[in-house]
Amino acid sequence: MQLEIRPDPAEVGRAREWARSRLDGLGIAADEPVAETLVLLVSELVTNAVVHTGRPAVLRLSLPGTRAAAAPSPTVRVEVTDACSRAPVPRCVGGDATGGRGLALVDCLADRWGWSREGAGKSIWCEVDGGARGEGSAAVAYGGGLSAYGDLAFEAV
Repeated sequence: MQLEIRPDPAEVGRAREWARSRLDGLGIAADEPVAETLVLLVSELVTNAVVHTGRPAVLRLSLPGTRAAAAPSPTVRVEVTDACSRAPVPRCVGGDATGGRGLALVDCLADRWGWSREGAGKSIWCEVDGGARGEGSAAVAYGGGLSAYGDLAFEAV
């Protein structure tokens, strides 16, 4: 399922509501930790696309079928595709900076994340396993967890 995003900061709130609705349809209540994490990840990735590209984007949620009460929680994939081919670029931010921590936050919260070229643009994605997050699992995509970045934060451009 997907949502087309206009290059307008107000779209971030619409994307969060859309994601909550889709998760609820899967049986993941808005107050469950995995839902809160996924909505925050949607917010970060959509914000990066809207703010740093100024172009339309597409938000995709890949959700497995309805979960059974006894079944383990599913893996959910969040993906934002935009028409800007510039790769994510690391940047240093000071403690007083009001931005620049988006992808570091994604790295911290997601079990896996990465990016790839997509046509003339790019796709940035992350995955969250519905159960408890495994230690170090976000480190797989980039060779170390948040600590590997030191004082660096990442900006998706």
